[in-house]
Amino acid sequence: MLSKVLSFGLIGIDGFSVQVETDMIGGLPRFDIVGLGDTAVKEAKDRVKSAIRNSGFEFPVKHYTINLAPADIKKEGPIYDLGIAIGILSATEQIVGKDYKDFIFLGELSLDGSIKKVKGLLPILISARKLGFKKIIIPYENIEEARFISGMEIYAFSKLKGVVDYFNGNSMTPVRPVEPKNFEDVAKLSTNRLDFENVKGQAAAKRALEIAAAGGHNVLMIGPPGSGKSMLAKCFSSILPDLTFEEALEVTKIHSVAGELDLTKGIITERPFRTPHHTASTVSLTGGGTHSKPGEISLAHNGVLYLDEFPEYSRSLIETLRQPLEDGYITVARANQTVTYPASFTLVASMNPCPCGNYGAKDRVCKCTPVQIRNYLSRISGPIMDRIDIQVEVDNITYKELNRAEKEESSAEIKKRVDKARKVQLERFKNSKNYSNAKMSVPQMKKFCPLSEECQTLMEQAFTNLKLSARAHDRILKVARTIADLEGEENILPQHIAEAISYRGLDRKYWNA
Repeated sequence: MLSKVLSFGLIGIDGFSVQVETDMIGGLPRFDIVGLGDTAVKEAKDRVKSAIRNSGFEFPVKHYTINLAPADIKKEGPIYDLGIAIGILSATEQIVGKDYKDFIFLGELSLDGSIKKVKGLLPILISARKLGFKKIIIPYENIEEARFISGMEIYAFSKLKGVVDYFNGNSMTPVRPVEPKNFEDVAKLSTNRLDFENVKGQAAAKRALEIAAAGGHNVLMIGPPGSGKSMLAKCFSSILPDLTFEEALEVTKIHSVAGELDLTKGIITERPFRTPHHTASTVSLTGGGTHSKPGEISLAHNGVLYLDEFPEYSRSLIETLRQPLEDGYITVARANQTVTYPASFTLVASMNPCPCGNYGAKDRVCKCTPVQIRNYLSRISGPIMDRIDIQVEVDNITYKELNRAEKEESSAEIKKRVDKARKVQLERFKNSKNYSNAKMSVPQMKKFCPLSEECQTLMEQAFTNLKLSARAHDRILKVARTIADLEGEENILPQHIAEAISYRGLDRKYWNA
């Protein structure tokens, strides 16, 4: 007998429908799974056979052929176990209800018939809803992840027997769809972050980070050891604007695919802050591996990627940042598949100006030779520096600054200004997928960054004297737009342009010295 049920697979963070076709015929006992499945898929026959028997159902001794269509797309993982089991129970006429043909079945089966959690459920649900599917069966362990998807009937089960009893009408208790949750009810600010009120001095660096947070701009801090660069970077997350629901879904999809989602919460409510060590491999940063999983730059999507001791990372690893910094996504090409992951993050990098760290410091003496300094700085290429919107020096503070009684401005106060500026941007870009000034396209810049004659003159002087590239010119305009938003100005003024230009001088000071 032939039966057909629906399941779903993933390519990157995009789901695709899979039809599980089960053919049962007489002859010698055999269990074949075809359709370009990986090892985990082929091993499903042993899990499914035990799960069916241990759930109290029959597994007739027959020849079973399971086809996962379309057969030309690679299938990975144990997510198809439940669909295969339902297909076999349908072929053996142990499910009498007909409604099961309208459902998508997702879940890994344990040998005792339990339905275990799966990775990547949220992107599957979003893709299934987009394709018009209305009903789906998921593992109970993934229930929180499904509460934020509306427009679908989602049912969560912990046992294979419970699923079969539901379709056969034998459930002892009523089975209802998963009750949805409101994102605003669960989103809240973490209380364990570092606060800017604990950072003494460094007004220039704080101002630069405020602009970076408000507009989503990349920032580089250069200064001697102990000047507070790492502390400032860690405080940065405390002033980031809150995630919108759309941004939260994008972030959660990636973390779900990577298997890093906290299933007790079901959704990411805070902007990611990723800090890979400088010994990290290129694959761990960009993504890839056997199953083309997302890397650190994708896990930082809509959040922050912090690279401390920037020149200590390998040159090849740093250069891989070019595409995501420019385009907001990363394409991972491997022998078996090519996957594109979102990677629109804010880069925060910090570094010493030389091997000993004292070059340019106001109260310390550098012992490095010019050749050592040049070799050290050359680890950061010009194209990468060109993609960093804000460059700021962070020098050591004095004893008086460290011990002064005046209270520093708190992160909460700074965040109010950041939120106000980001609200303006969300309204500005409400008809596009853009959320910040840093991601403006060229047409958007022409529309939202008009310059007066005085501003045009200032930009022309900077472009000529600093020998700026076209990219640097555009990034200065974007930073100036953010500064204007922070000050509540509708138009970009000369002082906004001047401040934005001032954040582009360190590559000339150090790299072209």
